[in-house]
This record gives sequence, C-alpha cells and structure tokens, in this order.
Amino acid sequence: MKKLIILLVLSLSLCSTSTFAQVSDDEIQLLRQQIQMLTERLDAMERQNKQLAETVEESKTQTVAQTEEIVTEKVDEKVDEKMAAVSWAERIRWSGDFRYRYENIDQEDRDGRNRSRIRARTHLEADLAPTMKVGFGLATGGDDPVSSNQTIGGGGSSKDIKIDLAYFDWTGIKDTRVTGGKFKNFLIRPAKKGLMWDGDWRPEGLGAVWDNDFIFAQGLGTWLEGDSRRGTEFAWGIQAGFNFKTGDFGKLKIGGGYTVFDIAGATPVFGDPPYDFYGNTFINNPVSGNQEYLYNYRNWEIFAEWKIDKFTLFADYTQNTDADENDTGYLFGATYGSAKDKGQWDITYFYEKLEADAVVGLLTDSDFGGGGTDAKGHVISGTYAFHKNWNFKATYFINKVNLAAGDDDSYKRLMLDLAFKFK
Repeated sequence: MKKLIILLVLSLSLCSTSTFAQVSDDEIQLLRQQIQMLTERLDAMERQNKQLAETVEESKTQTVAQTEEIVTEKVDEKVDEKMAAVSWAERIRWSGDFRYRYENIDQEDRDGRNRSRIRARTHLEADLAPTMKVGFGLATGGDDPVSSNQTIGGGGSSKDIKIDLAYFDWTGIKDTRVTGGKFKNFLIRPAKKGLMWDGDWRPEGLGAVWDNDFIFAQGLGTWLEGDSRRGTEFAWGIQAGFNFKTGDFGKLKIGGGYTVFDIAGATPVFGDPPYDFYGNTFINNPVSGNQEYLYNYRNWEIFAEWKIDKFTLFADYTQNTDADENDTGYLFGATYGSAKDKGQWDITYFYEKLEADAVVGLLTDSDFGGGGTDAKGHVISGTYAFHKNWNFKATYFINKVNLAAGDDDSYKRLMLDLAFKFK
C-alpha cells in the first residue's frame, strides 16, 4: 500500500513535462523531503497496524483460553461430584440372609416339641480408606449370645431386632488384620462345627490376625462384662498353626490354641436367677446366696481340617485344665460335596462328646444336645442348592444328655432349613 501511494505521487509528478520544466531544484528537493516524510509516516502506520492486530489476536487468544479454563473447571467439578458419588457407592456393601426352620425335638421323659423359627440378618460394611472399614449389622432374636433364631407365633406379634455387629477392621500392615467392637468370631472352628464356639457368638472387644498363607496366628480379648460397677470380667484366646498343600487337590490346616475364662465364683453374665449354667458345674454360695461357677475354663485345643478334592476330614479336641473331672471335649467327622451352586449337594457326619466342664457352656453349639455341655452323640446333615443363594438343609441329632449325672437321657432333634442369602 505504501509503495502504491509513492508510485502514484511520482507518476503524477512526471506526467507533465511542462510542469517539470518550470520546477526549480529547491522545489524538487522539497518534494523529495515530503516523499521521504510520507514514506516514514506510512511505515509508522504499518507498524502500528501490525501491533494493533497482534494485540487483538493475543486478547482474543487469552479470552478463549480463559473461557475454556472456566468451562473445564465446571466440567471437572461435575465429573468429580459424579465420581465421588460413584466411588462412595462402590465403597459400601450390603449383605444378609434369611432362614426359615422347622424343628422336631424328642427328649426322653419330656413331651415332644414342634416349632417354627426364623432368622434374618443384615450387614452393612463401608470402606473409609484403603486399609480401614467399619461395619454394622442387625439380627432377629432376643439377648441370647449364641442364637439369632426367633420362634414365630404369638398371634403374629412383632419380633425383636438386636445389634448383631458393630466393628472396625484395619489392614494397614501386610498379612495383618486388627478388629474391634462386636465382631464375627474369627477363631478357627474345624468344618464350622461348634465344639467350643457357636457360629452366632459375637465377641465384644479386640482381636488381631496374622496369616501369610502358610503360618497363621491370631488372638482376641473379649469382655464378658465390661462395666466395673458390675464386676469386669475379661477373657482371651489365642490360636496358631500351619496351612499345607497336599498334592494337587489337598489342603491341610493344623493348629492349636489356648483360651482363658476365669469365671470361678462368678454368676452367669447372661440371664437372671435361677441361672442356667448350660451344663457347667455350679455351687450355691452360702454367704452370698448366689449360684456361682465352680471352675475356671482354661482350655488347650488342637484341631485339624483336611480337604481332599470333594472330601473334608476334620477333628477338634479340647481340655479344661482347671476342672477336676468331666473336663474333655472332642469331635471328628467328614463331609462330601459342597452345595455352593445350583444343583450341588453335600452330606456331613460327625461324632461329638462334650463333658460338663470341658468348655464354657454358654458359648458352645446351641443345637447339639439342646445347647451347652454334658452331651454326646451323632449328627447327620445334608444340603441341596436350588440356586447359588438358596438351599435346603436337613440335620438330625442323635444325642445323649445329662452325662455327668450317670443317668443319661436320649435327645433327638430334626431341623429342616430353607436358607436364602444376598450380597
């Protein structure tokens, strides 16, 4: 543009020869100066235009960038909110089960008994951090520490719901787990049989497990009574052992344990007078007038569970070193099959003998021999799975009870269960 203007001026100046003839040197010199000034002025204008264009472009770029940044931030906020919601939902897990049971009980010198019972449990667990979770659970039933069963009847009256679980669980150290509160009993029960502990017992206290898949060690401390005004009673137990692989299809778990329940001279922590000692020996204290435990329960235990393809062999043995007599308990048996999916089934047999002061009667199996100690006999059960989460189970107890009295009675019990679970 600048060159075009200069050429135009020169052309106009040279177009007329007569005009040039009459122009003096001074006038030509002045004309040159004016052309030079015009050229410089045009250069300056061109630079200004270029700078202005660059400024406008930069401003436009900054505005677009700022706009994109604002939009991105808003989108990120929405995404974070959605992800947080999804993440929180993923960190919460619900599980539970429901069981309907029919029972027929036939005990010598007593009237026969038939009853229907239900058990419903629900459990919520949440991950607070990668190594920390907390849980809370509810279950039907009353205050019984080893049973969530609720006998139905009473004209359709409403049934009790109680706190079944309330705990924290920390796994911040490799192969280690620490838990506290009211939690599921993690002490090993071979084939889940209740020689020492019923499956529904929930210890209340603290526990720790260390397991590297070969060696395991675990222990817990539980308060039978946690308020010093009522006389604090604390108990504890430990277990340790090994896991072995036996061939291509075999797994062998062996171990031992020691538990201490120093309750001699104490009244039961569950129930009201006249107390039920669940088979354990008790005395009438002439001073206090109370019924009290005669012995402490300091138990050594050895156990084994051997899975070989579809077979499982198991055994458990314990002795209370504080009792003078009737101090031993044991069981042994076998399972074939596993009713874990549709169409699968299993069958189990075991024999058990549990002398009167072998273990704390309150905490042992609530079904064998009617619950508690001082019983022996056979148990046969079979399960068929209609679905992965729905099965039928039949269990028959052929037992003898009241062994310590030397005049044992026959005790037979049939249980038919429909069980459902969800996760």
